[in-house]
Amino acid sequence: MLSDPSPRSARMASRLPEPGPDEREHSQRLLQLLRTQIAAHGPMPFAQYMERCLYAPGLGYYSAGRTKFGAAGDFVTAPELGELFARCVVNAVQPVLALLGGEADFLELGGGSGAFAEAALRALADAGTVPRRYLILEPSADLRDRQRERLSGALPAELRARVAWLDRPPERDWRGVLFANEVIDALPTTRFTLRQGEVYEEHVALDGEGRLLRTDRPADALVAAAVRHVERDVERRFADGYRSEILPQLPYWMQAVAGSLVAGLMLFVDYGYVRREYYLPERDDGTLMAHYRHHAHNDPFHWPGLNDLTASVDFTALAEAGNSAGFGVAAYLPQAQLLLASGLQAAFEQAYAAAPDEVARHRLAQEVRRLTLPEQMGERFQAMLFARGLDVLPLDAELLAADQGGRL
Repeated sequence: MLSDPSPRSARMASRLPEPGPDEREHSQRLLQLLRTQIAAHGPMPFAQYMERCLYAPGLGYYSAGRTKFGAAGDFVTAPELGELFARCVVNAVQPVLALLGGEADFLELGGGSGAFAEAALRALADAGTVPRRYLILEPSADLRDRQRERLSGALPAELRARVAWLDRPPERDWRGVLFANEVIDALPTTRFTLRQGEVYEEHVALDGEGRLLRTDRPADALVAAAVRHVERDVERRFADGYRSEILPQLPYWMQAVAGSLVAGLMLFVDYGYVRREYYLPERDDGTLMAHYRHHAHNDPFHWPGLNDLTASVDFTALAEAGNSAGFGVAAYLPQAQLLLASGLQAAFEQAYAAAPDEVARHRLAQEVRRLTLPEQMGERFQAMLFARGLDVLPLDAELLAADQGGRL
C-alpha cells in the first residue's frame, strides 16, 4: 500500500482504476528514490515531494512515457478538445503580434501534446501574423519528442521551420507573446498549516514500514512571511488547523520566465480563484488534487509518479508576481468571457459549416459547451493578461469590457 493507510485513503483507492504491472514497477522505483532521499535528509518539504513526483528524470509524471493528455490519458485540457480554443487565443493576441511586426516571437510554456501549437500556428497563418519564431519551453524530453513528432507530421514545412524548443527561458531580450495554459497549477506548491497561531510547513516523512506520511515542521522565514502577507490581504487570521497551499517562489519564477520579455503580452489560463475566494475559511484543506485516468482524488501519496498533482491558482498572487516583474495586468476574466470576446461564435460557425458530417458537428457543439459552461471550464478557468513595453494596448474592446480586475 503506497498511500497513507487511513480509512478514507483506503476507500478512495478502492474507487480508482488499478495500475498495470509496468506502472506499478515504475511507481515503486520513484517511491524507492523518495524513501532514499527522505532517509538521508529527513522529512521532505511537500513542494520538493511534488517536484519529484512530477519532474524527476525518467520517473516523474511529466518525465515518463505514458500518455498524459486526452481520452487515453489522465485529464483533458482545452486544446485537446479541438481547435476552437487555440483560434480564440490567437484572435486575442494577434493584434499585439501585428503591432510588433517581424520581430515578434510567440513563446508557449509547457507544450502538452502539441495540440495547441498545431492549431495556433494554423490560425496565425490564416491571420497573416505568423511570428518570427514559435518557441516551446518544454522541460520534459518525452513530451518534447511527442510535440516534435506531431508538428512534423501535421504542419507544412514553412510553419514547421518556425518552431524551436527551449530548455530554459530566453536570456536575451525579446518581443512578442507568452502563453501558458494550465502551467501555474503544476508548479510545485508549498503546503502550510497553523498551530497555536504559528505557521508550519507540510513535509513528507516515512512511517516505521517505509510508507509515506504527512508531518508538519515550523515554516522558514520565506513561507511564514508569504502566509502572513495573505492574512493581511484577506484581513483575517487563519485558524489553527487551517491547511492550504501557497507559492512563495512565484515572483522569482515569473521574473525568471518572463523577465526578458521587454515588449508584448502574456496570457495565463488556469483554474483558480482570486485570493479572497481561494482562502475561504471553509476551504480548510486547500485545493490540492491528484488526477489519474480521468479520476480526481485528494491523496498525493497514491502511486507516486502515476498521478498529475495540481493546486488551484491564486490569481491575486499571479497578478502580484507579474507586477513585481514589471508587467501591468491588462485584463482578468473567466475563460468563457475571453473566448466569447475573441471570436468564439464566428470560429464555431465557420467550423460547423465546414464539418464533414453530423458527428463532427456534434463534437463541435460539445467542445463549445465544455469551454464555456460555468460548471465546465467556462468559469472554473480564469484568464489573466499582462502587458509591458507597448505604446498602445491593441486588445479587443469587448475583451477589455469583460475585465474583472477589480475583484483581485
